[in-house]
Amino acid sequence: MKSAQNILRATFGYDNFRPPQDQIIDTVINGGDALVLMPTGGGKSLCYQIPALARPGCAVVISPLIALMQDQVSALRQLGVSAAFLNSTLPPDQAMQVEEDLVQGKLDLLYIAPERLNQQRCLALLERAPIALFAIDEAHCVSQWGHDFRADYLQLSLLHERFPQIPRIALTATADERTRAEIIQRLNLEEARQFIAGFDRPNIRYRISLKHNARQQLLRFLKEEHPEDAGIVYCLSRKKVEDTAFWLQEQGFKALPYHAGLDASIRADYQSRFLREDKVIMVATIAFGMGIDKPDVRFVAHLDMPKTVEAYYQETGRAGRDGEPANAWMVYGLQDVIKLRQMLDNSEGSEEHKRAEQHRLNAMLGLCEITSCRRQSLLAYFGEGLSEPCGNCDTCLEPVDTWDGTEAARKALSAVYRTGQRFGVNHLIDVLRGSEGERIYQYDHHQLPTYGVGKDLDNNQWRSVFRQLVARGYLSVDLERFGALKLEEQCRPLLKGEEQIDLRRDVKQKSAKRTTRTSLPDDIDVALWEALRECRRGLAEEQGVPPYVIFHDRTLQEMCAALPRNKTAFGRLSGVGERKLEKYGELFIAVIDAHLG
Repeated sequence: MKSAQNILRATFGYDNFRPPQDQIIDTVINGGDALVLMPTGGGKSLCYQIPALARPGCAVVISPLIALMQDQVSALRQLGVSAAFLNSTLPPDQAMQVEEDLVQGKLDLLYIAPERLNQQRCLALLERAPIALFAIDEAHCVSQWGHDFRADYLQLSLLHERFPQIPRIALTATADERTRAEIIQRLNLEEARQFIAGFDRPNIRYRISLKHNARQQLLRFLKEEHPEDAGIVYCLSRKKVEDTAFWLQEQGFKALPYHAGLDASIRADYQSRFLREDKVIMVATIAFGMGIDKPDVRFVAHLDMPKTVEAYYQETGRAGRDGEPANAWMVYGLQDVIKLRQMLDNSEGSEEHKRAEQHRLNAMLGLCEITSCRRQSLLAYFGEGLSEPCGNCDTCLEPVDTWDGTEAARKALSAVYRTGQRFGVNHLIDVLRGSEGERIYQYDHHQLPTYGVGKDLDNNQWRSVFRQLVARGYLSVDLERFGALKLEEQCRPLLKGEEQIDLRRDVKQKSAKRTTRTSLPDDIDVALWEALRECRRGLAEEQGVPPYVIFHDRTLQEMCAALPRNKTAFGRLSGVGERKLEKYGELFIAVIDAHLG
């Protein structure tokens, strides 16, 4: 059996594992089960790919990402690994050949979709084949509490029953404690070792702002900080996705829409363009992104608030997989909360499920309204501590200004109470500011003690007060009354004057210094860098793979710094294994030689 360290260097071109990769790999190589929580970009795939090459037989990787299997297999074949996939996109003759190769022991890794394992024919095929291990990718899809639930994942517990001697490794980038427990229970992983690598992504800068004019805010962010970068913009609805993509195209950006309502062939084409071309912005619903392995996504922007902290963490985690600085940018407002509550109330599911989702939505709103370090709050949600404020989020870089909002909050709560808990924010603000609108007189609200007591604050300031009272649980939104605000039990001490409250002062979003733009080291020759990128681009187009499958940017930077003139020196570069050395070494050395003359 080859050692994991030898495989890492010879096949993948890296010298060292990142903790806890070595422990995970050792566990699986020795036949143990493992549950792995590792942030996006943390190197999860190596945790099953190296055991696949170290153990006899073929590793079967269960993945929901049919559209990405081709790229995953292409990347492994570039390394000299015998890999294949089985899914509905494969013609029957090719599928038969893959099955034959599997049974004959010719494959190192096989990617299959979870629905295949519901077919007796597939299970019978696996029983005839030499299997090294089962890897269950995106394992959080088994959780009925999770945001990516897939019913087919529930059947994966049968792997333990049908193949009790074969090790299993379940992997995910995001799962709170409840979801982890459900993964263990539903996949029969009670005996598995758990590895939690930490959720922190220090290269990502978190920024959340109040929504004023979302499009103009996004445009300013893109023009000032990411004018030529690849990124993802998330929207809640399909219509908003299409409208935003078209509008960004009008502004001169290479933007593409992506949602489940588009034809599958169009989605596949747009996804391929995003992976292979430079400077593409994908405007998408949550249907896009899981498993996307594009290293140089420099930003993820949200034009609407996600439903849960888990969804926010997973979506923002698609930025900066290469470890370089990246931005997680979002705008939100109370209307987002109302819209998400409506979606939740109209969804199928038990009352218990809806209550749990409501708690998760409240936690997401709480993250938006936090006045302390954004990263500390995000990590605390997943049960992880960060001893010091991070220094790389908006609340650290521009500390939030707070004010004693006790009196304003009491006036707001009183207005809700005295109007019978039947009205939304706009009408309540009219009452507080002494508006003479028609509805005020229609309901005799000009007679209330709270009428006109809030003229010291403008409309936006009152909107901020109400939003923060909802975020902190003093008020809730009554959807049966079309967004009317209701008092919660928690508000009693505040309303009676027994409690004080500090509120955050909303500020217009400032542009950040462009520290998040990826820049080349000062001593790198830009002309050589561009020549190497051009060589890589040509090879990628010729082979129909994304450029990073040939070499990552970091490897090209090492070429610029080390200037290898022979294959021995070239083989020492990070990311250059034996197969890539033979396949590409002379080509890239020739580019360096031509440049140096």
